[in-house]
Amino acid sequence: MKPQPTGVVAPIQLRIADDLRMKIERGDLVPGDPLPTLQDICADWNCSMNSARAAIVLLKQQGLISGGRGKAPTVRKPVPRVCRSSDRHQAEKDLVREPESVRAATGLAEMDMSTAIDEVTFNTEYDVVVPPPALAHDFGITRDAEVLQRIYEMRDRKDGRLLSWSVSYLPMSIISANKELLDPANEPWPGGTMHQLYTVGVEIIRVTDLVSSSMPTTATAHEWRLDDGVPMIQVRRISYDTDDRVVEITDADFPADRTELSFTTPLKKW
Repeated sequence: MKPQPTGVVAPIQLRIADDLRMKIERGDLVPGDPLPTLQDICADWNCSMNSARAAIVLLKQQGLISGGRGKAPTVRKPVPRVCRSSDRHQAEKDLVREPESVRAATGLAEMDMSTAIDEVTFNTEYDVVVPPPALAHDFGITRDAEVLQRIYEMRDRKDGRLLSWSVSYLPMSIISANKELLDPANEPWPGGTMHQLYTVGVEIIRVTDLVSSSMPTTATAHEWRLDDGVPMIQVRRISYDTDDRVVEITDADFPADRTELSFTTPLKKW
């Protein structure tokens, strides 16, 4: 869409922010370029320092600039995006019946992140819990049934920022036959969850991904090292077996500025 100002009789800070935003959108200011100083903005627009600062805040909220906390604001540089495709579900299933040497050599989490395993810290937490009512309903289990809750996170080994985070739930009634599935020391499991379920006779036949978004809390923004104005994407993945039974539910968070979601929908031929 052609750059255009906000269609209202705008206060001065919004007019300043609009002017700078349109310069960014037109390419007059490119990623990495410094913004005019507050003093320059005040001189150009005959405005107060408070109005100039408010304009910069508006640009940060729109995710257009970086800086602050002692750093001069600059036009925000694009962050490399990771494509998270629904094709990964079939890729994981294709691994299930491969020998362990093949499964162990193919780290699906690292493949998703396009990051070498020696560049990240991988953490897993296991806990057997009674699911909240909504989760029990989604599984179709009684509210007193137990599930295995598994929290996975990867962090950059250099600066500790989060690279990925997810929480998975598996009904204990399905997995308890294989005690190895209850031990976090066995993570990362060669072949992932589909192979884990395969060891107890479960075949995944369908996966549904539900996508939503929200603005991060200050704590979340710090953990992911998010710039101002960047929302989080939440994906709930529901896995069904050949009996159409829900056998796993996973909730994962992704920063919107570095994530591309790709879903392919096969269509039946007429």
